[in-house]
Amino acid sequence: GVVGSGVVELFYKNREIIEKHAGQKMDIKYILDIKDFSSSPYADKFTKNINDILNDDSVTAVAECMGGVNPAFQFVKACLEKGKSVSTSNKELVAEKGDILLALAKEHNCNFFFEASVGGAIPIIRPLHKCLAGNEITEIAGILNGTTNFI
Repeated sequence: GVVGSGVVELFYKNREIIEKHAGQKMDIKYILDIKDFSSSPYADKFTKNINDILNDDSVTAVAECMGGVNPAFQFVKACLEKGKSVSTSNKELVAEKGDILLALAKEHNCNFFFEASVGGAIPIIRPLHKCLAGNEITEIAGILNGTTNFI
């Protein structure tokens, strides 16, 4: 889809910078899609089988770019149960199943990142969680969405 192909393009465009910040070499090993993309420059990375990702211990992080709740929930749940950290921008998935997925991530000692699904991807979740951990936050009020950010 549009989001997934954008993620792949941006990763390879910015790979050197990403690796520098990560302190290690990185690559995209699999792209899960039901369609065939034989003419894609990344054709060798495509798989139609989620088990290729789930059963590969070298895969430690997954970016979910499907959208919607199903089958995204089943796939993300399975990844977390295998101890693979997951990042998503899927608002619907986070709204409906976020509590379950956060609990699974904690149980399996991995991460469920969803900051890209909130407030037009403003980096707000991590600062609230990490930087303000010693504060008692009782309420957050405001309009946090991509349109407002653009204006």
